[in-house]
Amino acid sequence: MIKKMLTALLFAFVVPVVTMNVAVAQEGQDDVSKALDSTATQWSFQTAYQVMPDYHDDVLSSGATRPPGPTDYLQMRLVAPLAYDNFTILPRLTLRHYENSQGESGIGNTELFGLIIPKSWDWGTGRGGIGPLITAPGDKAVARDEWGYGVAGALVNTKGKWFYGVLLTQSWRSVDPVALPAGQSDTNPLGIAPFLNYQLGGGWFIGNGDMVAQYDWDTKKFYLPIGVRIGKVTVKPNGSWNVYFEYQTSLIYEDWPGAAVENSYRFNVSYTWPLGK
Repeated sequence: MIKKMLTALLFAFVVPVVTMNVAVAQEGQDDVSKALDSTATQWSFQTAYQVMPDYHDDVLSSGATRPPGPTDYLQMRLVAPLAYDNFTILPRLTLRHYENSQGESGIGNTELFGLIIPKSWDWGTGRGGIGPLITAPGDKAVARDEWGYGVAGALVNTKGKWFYGVLLTQSWRSVDPVALPAGQSDTNPLGIAPFLNYQLGGGWFIGNGDMVAQYDWDTKKFYLPIGVRIGKVTVKPNGSWNVYFEYQTSLIYEDWPGAAVENSYRFNVSYTWPLGK
């Protein structure tokens, strides 16, 4: 089953990339679009703070009350590009410090994602890539105390004032499946993160934010958040600042067995600069 899932994920990116690479002329991205693009060949440092003051507390089909999630977290993310003649690797390291409603806090599962972008998959206004995904153990009070491994892929494009794309992630827990409770497996939910941004002019933009939908393979249930992000990109001679505010809530969550945020607020500051500067 894992082999079939990996094959499906691979084809989900290879086929669209090949098609778009033939159809789209070789053009470039403007500076604002590059600042919004996590797949561009550039350095990036991001810090963000997100607070989730309330969650839906409805009753699940099992009869239990839906569990809450963390109350807030501080995130830092670094992208360090490695450019070669035939491909580019974009290692992305994400660290988070969480707090929960019980007053507990700690480091979450640290994530390292290495997006590999062949030159033939880059058509100037966008690109596609795929690569390994590793998560390190976190504080058991706020995260899983275990390793995870998997694969992730991204496909992005720029068209006029629009910048859009999707990120898919699939990982597996590094645990013995036999030791897990009945009804659970070592397969984590599939992450589906579509994004859409529109430039308003003067560096201002609006988008749907960090909208990560999830499909749980064990319960066959789906979770879909929805949000809005508004921000401003300030282009400097050696790099660009991206400052934005984001609001998010849950759109589809009725059958989802996990937490479903009711109101979430995020403030982000990131700085990107081209390779070699």
